[in-house]
Amino acid sequence: MTEPAPLSGSVTVSVNGDPVAVADGTTLDALVASMTGAPSGVAAALNETVVPRGQWAAATLTDGDRVEVLTAVQGG
Repeated sequence: MTEPAPLSGSVTVSVNGDPVAVADGTTLDALVASMTGAPSGVAAALNETVVPRGQWAAATLTDGDRVEVLTAVQGG
């Protein structure tokens, strides 16, 4: 898979292992909101560190960051 060309004013981050171009200044909160319908049952890690939901809005993504977004599923 080839890495997408960065957009002007954007940075490239890895989201669940895939390269994604996002606008410069994008927060973890905005990224998660763009990926999921509702944030309940969702956890996020930035550069292998779990970020508490209350800190997502303050976590600004930078070029090369690695983001993992995990969704809880019901099952047994």
